Amino acid sequence: MKDKQIEKLIKEEEKRQKSVVNLIASENIVSDDVLKALGSKLTNKYAEGYPGRRYYGGNQVVDKVENLAIARALKLFKLKPTEWHVNVQPLSGSPANFALYTALVPVGGKIMGMKLSSGGHLTHGYPGSMTGKLWKPVQFELDKNTEVIDYDAIKKLAVEEKPNIIVAGFTAYPRVVDFKKFREIADACGALLHVDMSHFAGLVAGLAYPSPFPYADSVMTTTHKSLRGPRHAILFVKKDEREFDKKLDKTIIPGLFGGPHENTIAAAAVAFLEASKPEFKKYAKQVVKNARVLAKELQKLGWHIISGGTDSHLILMDTWMDGKGVPGKIASDKLEKAGIIVNMNTIPGDPRPPMDPSGIRLGTCAETTRGKKESDMVKLAVRMDKILRGK
Repeated sequence: MKDKQIEKLIKEEEKRQKSVVNLIASENIVSDDVLKALGSKLTNKYAEGYPGRRYYGGNQVVDKVENLAIARALKLFKLKPTEWHVNVQPLSGSPANFALYTALVPVGGKIMGMKLSSGGHLTHGYPGSMTGKLWKPVQFELDKNTEVIDYDAIKKLAVEEKPNIIVAGFTAYPRVVDFKKFREIADACGALLHVDMSHFAGLVAGLAYPSPFPYADSVMTTTHKSLRGPRHAILFVKKDEREFDKKLDKTIIPGLFGGPHENTIAAAAVAFLEASKPEFKKYAKQVVKNARVLAKELQKLGWHIISGGTDSHLILMDTWMDGKGVPGKIASDKLEKAGIIVNMNTIPGDPRPPMDPSGIRLGTCAETTRGKKESDMVKLAVRMDKILRGK
């Protein structure tokens, strides 16, 4: 590389990644093949439009790339092309959700989603997000006692508020979501059901988490996190007389975006193929096993694990414990100094502010990619406990 400054920084980051225990729930470690596609000469091609309908010439090859990514995405999640449409052009999760709402929900309509402090995402109608400004947010919280979703309470709220769309999904909720119950809630109030499976898509592909597709009208996922691909996103919508597929495609281009990143789409296609292999199913199941053991061991050591455990790759840990422990920011800093990377995170009903919350969020995807097993999680829990308690 001729640019020695950037080359030096890349090497520094590679060294940092190799030297730490990565428990960031939103991160993973991609294969060399994903990296090769991401850094390929496909990045040179500008391809506004869709395969067979581009505004530029010279798209014979990238059309094949994009069509292959579409076919692999449908196959990975066992979807029929006659029943589901997928758009692989969204650049990331947040703009993908924004595009979906823009396509299917009138401005000023209601978006119902999980409150940020309960584990929802900014784009699930958080008031500070554009999704909470262009649309009216209706936010639900977890049950204060069980720290899990109260479907009866959500149904009551949905029937009262009559949202246009209900978002089922999370960024910091460790348990399995009952998509069938969300479907029943959506039907009871006449809402669409949108599932944000960004965090658990890889677990769905690996048969370690229930699929939302039998119940959803639309599904969004990023392709990194548990899916172990590049930083990108894709959107699925049902194909029927409502013409969601046409509405979505028109919203993506020319509505919101310009030229798609075909190199990233190619890298996502590589990840879809990798996730379709038998070994990926073993990986996904190990991710969940590791998370459950880590949560259980931390709980044994006296830490409050939100909801009492996990069904996914994700653990939400209360480190403050009403003043008996340490705030989430301090906990995150302490662990990072010792080479364990996490992120500070709010917990349900958090009395502390988001930038100095009561908890941390943990994830086992990256370390499972590195080959860690249950015995490693037991040792890691002991190590974390000693760091946080200053032993």
